[in-house]
Amino acid sequence: MRLTGAPAAPPAAPTGAERVRSVLAAAHSMTVVIDGVRHEVRDLEGGDVLGRLHLHPAAPAAGDPDPLPGGAAPAVRLEFTDVAPTPVRDRVRARVTVLGRLLTPWAGEGSAPGATACVEYGRAVLETARGTSYIGLEELDGARPDPLAPYEAGMLTHLLDDHPELVTLLLRLVRPLPSAAVVRALPLALDRYGITLRLEERAGHRDVRLPFPSVLDEAGQAGVQIQALLSAARRRSHRNSLPA
Repeated sequence: MRLTGAPAAPPAAPTGAERVRSVLAAAHSMTVVIDGVRHEVRDLEGGDVLGRLHLHPAAPAAGDPDPLPGGAAPAVRLEFTDVAPTPVRDRVRARVTVLGRLLTPWAGEGSAPGATACVEYGRAVLETARGTSYIGLEELDGARPDPLAPYEAGMLTHLLDDHPELVTLLLRLVRPLPSAAVVRALPLALDRYGITLRLEERAGHRDVRLPFPSVLDEAGQAGVQIQALLSAARRRSHRNSLPA
């Protein structure tokens, strides 16, 4: 029971809308499907896709003029795959699909929509190991990308390549304690709420989240929060010899 007036515990993981915004902000490529024709776009350079698109609410079912000459606005799908930057098993962490109708002409094969590209937004679909979520436009507009999203890949690979002993140290915080069946532990994800480790066994794996003491507001706060986790781990008496 929480005492009246006591602050609520901070969320331990991003919402579905936040996850979608973060995937779009960090994406380096996407697949655009227009009326069944696929276009591979590989020049996003990690820029937020929503900076290149104008997402509009769906128009009323009848009575609106056709926004494109010569026919109805074509159906469009924007497909993104969120892949773990570390060599874990099952590296696909999430798939995001944005569904809608293209209100301005497509720029062409291999090109990303320009700054004036307009899409009548249908919904975003987020698929993860936990299931499928559907994100409406109002929810998406109300969310913001994780401040660590553009830097997550570099931070996780640096942790694994240059400081693997710290991954082993963080295992002291895992509850229940890792069993002897775990053969490898790797960092899987990093966001404003905490870090996720993947514990791999000979048959299967499980993911564990280690929440930060407080939620980050900007990327510059990450170092302090990670050090707080490491300090907490050092205070634990548990010792773990799992390979990092």
